[in-house]
Amino acid sequence: MLVANPLGHYHFLKGIEPYSAGVVSDPGHEIVHVTLREPVEWRKGFDLIEAHLGRADRDRHALCGAELRSPRPVSVEEFIDFNRRYCEVLTSWDLLVDGLNPVARTNVAPLYSPPETTVLHAFSYTVECPRESPPTLVTAGAGELRDGVLAAEGIIRRGSTEADAMRDKAAYVMKVMEERLHGLGARWDLLNAVDIYTVHPLADFIEDVVLTRLGPARRLGVRWHHTRPPIAEIEYEMDMHGVRQELIV
Repeated sequence: MLVANPLGHYHFLKGIEPYSAGVVSDPGHEIVHVTLREPVEWRKGFDLIEAHLGRADRDRHALCGAELRSPRPVSVEEFIDFNRRYCEVLTSWDLLVDGLNPVARTNVAPLYSPPETTVLHAFSYTVECPRESPPTLVTAGAGELRDGVLAAEGIIRRGSTEADAMRDKAAYVMKVMEERLHGLGARWDLLNAVDIYTVHPLADFIEDVVLTRLGPARRLGVRWHHTRPPIAEIEYEMDMHGVRQELIV
């Protein structure tokens, strides 16, 4: 379900409590994607976001995406506990829309040189642009968890990382990405970044499961992050975004 966020000047796909499934800019606005040169502890990251938004003459409601990096994958229970604390910050910022969280999110755990605590890696927000400009978008990260329900029993091919299991996991996640793109009313040719998060080899399925289904976005390739999804036993995750402004701050 696509929900309007008039204060943020974007629409979002209803997700689950900790994040929306994706966001798309309204006419007359576009999404800017910002990556931090040096990640900061996630709560301090919200102070950084607010300061950046102030310099851009935007208020808190313009925030539409957050990307976190965690020390390690955690249990479902630990993930839910973190989400509670994260959502408290969004609530204190008055960002919820009719009780729904509009902000898309990706949260993964780097295999090498992981942070000591969860940090803010990147964020996205809306700014004004010519009304005739094409839409811009950000999807939330999704792993091989059926219907996005936070329960270990919903993991596709749980406990297996053999080649055929990884293919099944990747195929499921790719289907989720397709559904989110279509749900946002967007197109493959609007994307400029397709991200894969896994520590397992891609060679057995990257061509037919991922690349052949990207349409025009295939020209830009994919970005492979050697990371694990945030919940233990989930092995593969993806997200995507299509913006015209990529900042490094």
